Amino acid sequence: MSTSTLPVTEAFASYLTDERHFSAYTARCYGADLRQYIEYLGHELGIEPERAAEEAAFRMRANGQGQGVVATIGPKTVTEAICAGNVETIRSFLGSLGEHQYSPATMARKIATLRSFYRWAERRRIVASNPMTLIRTPRQAKRLPKAITIDQIEKLLSAPGDADLLGVRDRAILETLYSTGIRVSEVVGLNIEDLDLPGEALHVRGKGKKERLVPLGSHAVGAVQKYLQVLKADSRFAQPSGQSPLFVNKHGKRLSSRSVRRKLDKYLREAGLDPTISPHTLRHSFATHLLDNGADLRSVQELLGHQSLSTTQVYTHLSTRRIQKAYDAAHPRAESA
Repeated sequence: MSTSTLPVTEAFASYLTDERHFSAYTARCYGADLRQYIEYLGHELGIEPERAAEEAAFRMRANGQGQGVVATIGPKTVTEAICAGNVETIRSFLGSLGEHQYSPATMARKIATLRSFYRWAERRRIVASNPMTLIRTPRQAKRLPKAITIDQIEKLLSAPGDADLLGVRDRAILETLYSTGIRVSEVVGLNIEDLDLPGEALHVRGKGKKERLVPLGSHAVGAVQKYLQVLKADSRFAQPSGQSPLFVNKHGKRLSSRSVRRKLDKYLREAGLDPTISPHTLRHSFATHLLDNGADLRSVQELLGHQSLSTTQVYTHLSTRRIQKAYDAAHPRAESA
């Protein structure tokens, strides 16, 4: 057994997925960050992973309020070191990360992992106090999300062919992503019953299992209708029902986010577009184009499923920058004599 499987980390991982409803990807990132911290502590304390895992007897028992309390922790174990972690230990760890020249965004996430872990541990009385309250997250330069033009969107949406089911499916997926601004994880999670074609709407389950209703544009409605007609007419696939996944692979199973990304890469090459465009770029473009055309910020927030309006406000900067560029192009300044 390695230090990465210590019960305290397993308990924290369960909290992230079961209570915080983190996506599998985000939970894995937090888990990797915590394991890196554990490995650092083990190296600094000279604890062998086998001995640390063997001696760690972290157990949680519920008290009357349902809170967890620490039972027995073996001496000089990594688990004990985590629970005894202080500001100096954490700053030393962060200093070691700085020597490896991690990006500011990665450093910020690692700090967020430790902040979340120690907050969780303090609430469950695993640690006496939270040392992360004295650790500040360094300021990061705000990066504006990338958006592409409507002409580029049209090129991309025209790339999939309609000669077979997969081409028709891919067109429907791209139309849906751009028409609604939903995340790629949300589009692959759609079921047949989430469609309201007469009402031109989608029922979407987003982050934290929060649900919202988003309008589906007429082009996307047409593309999805055509896809369902071709799917139902193909004898290789079972007739879709309410609980069936909306977008399926060639085996009739639910399509994965990674598969959507691979398909997008293919169409970007075929259309001669920037290969760094991602499914999330379509989401950014959706929001930017709405604001360019006069949509109010609160409506865009609801459509995107953002919990905070400040998350959506970044698009106002992007939209303003695009307008300024367009103005400058239309009204070039005369060169100085």
